[in-house]
Amino acid sequence: MDPILSPLQQAPQLRDIRDISSIPWWPPAPGWWLILGAVLLIGYAIWRWRTPLSLRVPIPGITLGTWRWDAAAALRDLRRRAQGGQDPKATASELSELLRRIAMARLGRPACAGLTGPAWLEWLQAQDPNGFAWRERGQPLLVAPYAPPGVTAQDLMALIEAAEGWVSAREPKRRRWRRWRSRSASAPAGGGHV
Repeated sequence: MDPILSPLQQAPQLRDIRDISSIPWWPPAPGWWLILGAVLLIGYAIWRWRTPLSLRVPIPGITLGTWRWDAAAALRDLRRRAQGGQDPKATASELSELLRRIAMARLGRPACAGLTGPAWLEWLQAQDPNGFAWRERGQPLLVAPYAPPGVTAQDLMALIEAAEGWVSAREPKRRRWRRWRSRSASAPAGGGHV
């Protein structure tokens, strides 16, 4: 042996230590698939039942349909004050304003914001999901805020109940889909454009 050679040079050929291959990120482990499925299932349930959830349980941080929650609370408060002896004129004007806000939240501002008087009652009758007779029984909304006393609390209670029906009714189906279906049904048989 040559004394000048280092001990590493004297040893037989050494090889580097090999690393363990890294764990691939795809496909995920079965636990991650279960978590993803649970998140998707919870998301679908919230999306599907958001209206009943928002009416019954106020969930902090989740603002699904908060107008329904607020409107139902305002109607309950209005009912309590009307039963407690609040002036029918004040109750009728508050109910009229609240009903207009509910209608705009349900169907959009362009659909109903400019309607007044009998046209407003006609529109309410046509759009009411529960079929309340707004033309006949909704007159206190138009007359009570401006007329001398004469509106009974029972009339206002019936109107408050009808407004609560608007809040708790399910959303109307999307009109775009109906328009698209009706256009496709009236399209020429060849499917081409004229």
